[in-house]
Amino acid sequence: MAQLRKPARVEGKRLKFEPVTEEDAEFILSLRLDERKNQHLSATAPDLEAQKSWLRSMQSDESQVYFLIKTMDGTPVGTVRVYDPRGDLFCWGSWILAGGAPPSSAVESTVMIYGFGLACGFEGAYFDVRKANTKVWQYHERWGATRTAETEQDYHYEIHRPALERTMPHYASRLPAGVRVVWDA
Repeated sequence: MAQLRKPARVEGKRLKFEPVTEEDAEFILSLRLDERKNQHLSATAPDLEAQKSWLRSMQSDESQVYFLIKTMDGTPVGTVRVYDPRGDLFCWGSWILAGGAPPSSAVESTVMIYGFGLACGFEGAYFDVRKANTKVWQYHERWGATRTAETEQDYHYEIHRPALERTMPHYASRLPAGVRVVWDA
């Protein structure tokens, strides 16, 4: 049975995910307030204390895992969130990569998200993308995501294990050791 669990970390080749802490608030807020990065995100108030408070609440929330994306040397380069499990699907979003993220971070972090979801027993994912965010929804469609609905502002997608099993091998050379989920610190 699929169950969202908080790991100590998720490791790829160049990147690792670690659950966010209150100490990450300033970096996260800087990403969310960056006009080049936030065009397709929900608005965020420029309030560091509010961000810290929200992150504190995340630590006890078992319905989601908000990850800080870091290079293997510990430099923060982005965020991604896994949340709202529905049956055998999980939702993911809040995906932002900083300008200085290593090349191919988008692909590696995508493989890592799906690897983490599969390790939790899920059979796929669902998510939405702003219609205006053309590069991102086209990226997800290349992965095999299927558009399931749309609103005035968003496209809604699902991707299931068969599509992931067809697509993930194309990126195997970028993560030769695969994705490693470390459950305990």
